[in-house]
Amino acid sequence: MSTFDWGVGRYEDTAAQLEPAARVVVDYAAPTAGEHVVDIGCGTGNAALLAAERGASVTGVDPAARLLEVASRRAAARGLEAQFVRGEAEALPIKDGDADIVLSVFGVIFATDPRTAVAEMVRVTASEGRIVLSAWNPSGAVHRAVAAASQAVRKALGVPAGPPPFAWHERTALAELFAPHGFRVSVAEERLAFTATSPQAYVDQQADHPLAVAGQAVLGPRGESEPLRERMVAIYEAANEDPEAFRVTSRYVVASAHWQT
Repeated sequence: MSTFDWGVGRYEDTAAQLEPAARVVVDYAAPTAGEHVVDIGCGTGNAALLAAERGASVTGVDPAARLLEVASRRAAARGLEAQFVRGEAEALPIKDGDADIVLSVFGVIFATDPRTAVAEMVRVTASEGRIVLSAWNPSGAVHRAVAAASQAVRKALGVPAGPPPFAWHERTALAELFAPHGFRVSVAEERLAFTATSPQAYVDQQADHPLAVAGQAVLGPRGESEPLRERMVAIYEAANEDPEAFRVTSRYVVASAHWQT
């Protein structure tokens, strides 16, 4: 999925904020008892556990060993049966046609090779199965703040900006990858609100995000962390939807792929 270690920091906090989106994705997929659900980039198990609650047989796949342990503990604490295995989106440890449903909540979008990742999702999907994934729309305050952080790290390292990422949020781009495999794609737009007591508090809460931890390792020794923090706070202050506290809304899409009949 990527060489980045999502197990550093405390992705658990971010995962808790993303759980409403996981619920939306699972609702779109509508797993039923006995169906095998594969959750790619499962992280701490949000979508996997929601599917297990519906009686599905669940396999969560993620490259971060620590997050798989967190997911396993959450499943045990809730009395749910779910298997969590280490693996990459581009090389799923799942047999051909073994999944009735393939899910990915903001997971497969980090695949280094989208074409191979889609081919893998298709490979493991059973005939008449379905694939449901979520992807961020590259707009809004969170996107601008993350872009500012990425730019600061690239500048500090002297690394030029790479090519634009694959447009997982666009139906046309997705159709170009799925259609050759005999899948049709539909896309629906959804929204997710992020809240805190203030813009400053929200930025500080994100300090334990894996990407922020990695960025701090680069910017901290150079004395460039605080200027970035101030820039991010300014972005969130300008976009704040709640004058009494803090709220920004991010748009994302839920893409559903089905075998063409």
